[in-house]
Amino acid sequence: MRIDIITVIPDFFASPLEKGLLGIARRKGLADIYVHNLHDYGLGRYQQVDDAPFGGGAGMVIRPEPVFACIEQLQAERGYDEVIFMTPDGESFNQKRANRLSGTGNLIILCGHYKALDDRIRQKLVTLELTVGDVVLSGGEIPALMVIDAVVRLIPGVLGDGESALTDSFQQDTLDCAWYTRPAEFRGMKVPEVLLSGHHEKIGLWRQENARERTLRRRPELLEKKNEEE
Repeated sequence: MRIDIITVIPDFFASPLEKGLLGIARRKGLADIYVHNLHDYGLGRYQQVDDAPFGGGAGMVIRPEPVFACIEQLQAERGYDEVIFMTPDGESFNQKRANRLSGTGNLIILCGHYKALDDRIRQKLVTLELTVGDVVLSGGEIPALMVIDAVVRLIPGVLGDGESALTDSFQQDTLDCAWYTRPAEFRGMKVPEVLLSGHHEKIGLWRQENARERTLRRRPELLEKKNEEE
């Protein structure tokens, strides 16, 4: 998988892309992630990428020329499955979408900044608009990193135990169950007996039921949606 990130603050990604699972994925050659500084495509002596909005109003708007230049250069070199724009008014990013994107080949992720970006960019270049929640941040870099992490960890070979990702929250439209490790008793709190039994079928059933109970208590709308789909 190849991911190209377009941003006005490329240094933001320096540390996250070198450490943790993203660093592992890159060193293994499972994910090629490149960061492109939009200012490299900016206009004039000061490499301008933004300007005041037509019609007036507070804030600045990213101009179309730098974004078109950057994306069209990338597209001339290879095909891309999606050109993703991180925006508060996009479609909700969830586990199912992460699963789908993990099976693609090449992605471009455009990070918004300032007040907005010229809408002609969205009309002509963007193929998928995503949000990670009903909240406005200072830019699309944090949401982009969330998307990249969620997608890359699903690539076979990135996680030490590939089966781990299959039991994560939301994979089965439920939250994950409770997990325990040693010691079997800590400050009067005991691990459920069934987990110590060694009976794999009973343990599996307990985990399914526990996940369902936790989901019903914390996110009942997930079960309602699952029932509607069934």
